[in-house]
Amino acid sequence: MFRLWGKIWKDNHMIKDTVICNDEQDTRTHKVFKALEEICYQFDLGKPIWLDSTITEFKRHDKARFTQDNFVEAIDFDFLEIHVIEED
Repeated sequence: MFRLWGKIWKDNHMIKDTVICNDEQDTRTHKVFKALEEICYQFDLGKPIWLDSTITEFKRHDKARFTQDNFVEAIDFDFLEIHVIEED
């Protein structure tokens, strides 16, 4: 089972959160991208852009923050955070 936790933060408060579960036989990268796509769908967001700093942070901590710099359109929160909470 692969689970990814998505959270929206504004003013140091978690506004929304969701957990996406995936038990398909797929690569970790595909699972992360599919889960992020589902999180953005549930939160009605455009998909964020993975910057080099975001990739580095995710590789190091299994957690990444997507700020305004990662989105094309304006966002009304401080950041979207994803965190791998369970892996196969």
